[in-house]
Amino acid sequence: MGTTTRIPRLMSADAFPEWKYRIEKYIKMKDFMVWRGILKGPVKITTTIGGLVTDKEVESYTDEEFEKIEEQERALATLTMALSTDIAQGFREYTSAKDLWEALIEVYEGNEDMKESREDMLRQKFNMFNYILGETLEAQLQRFTSLTTDMTISGIFLTK
Repeated sequence: MGTTTRIPRLMSADAFPEWKYRIEKYIKMKDFMVWRGILKGPVKITTTIGGLVTDKEVESYTDEEFEKIEEQERALATLTMALSTDIAQGFREYTSAKDLWEALIEVYEGNEDMKESREDMLRQKFNMFNYILGETLEAQLQRFTSLTTDMTISGIFLTK
């Protein structure tokens, strides 16, 4: 799921909540400007000629304008590289990091009905949590911790 030197990869829909958390932390750690590029969206370099605002020719970009474009490209490349090949194929039409990020959230977190359904499923799993024959205490605690973490990520908070 990634390290400080390896980008976390999204391999399946089930892993999205944890991946989303980890990729945000990873990007902020590596280059906060890239994260800012994801949140801000694409930069459009324009110029005003005779009162008309038009796209500026690439040949006349300043170093500062090139840096803004590079920030956006790094953000898109980082998100793209964090997707498995199978998942990335479904998102190739997105040309900005912000659009790609929003599309990933929409697809994998879903609409309100899907979120409610996921929360209900997690509550049911929690209420039905039980020992599995042959399971070690360590494995049971790991399974319980994973379930409660998923619940917290989904906005379900348990009382002590």
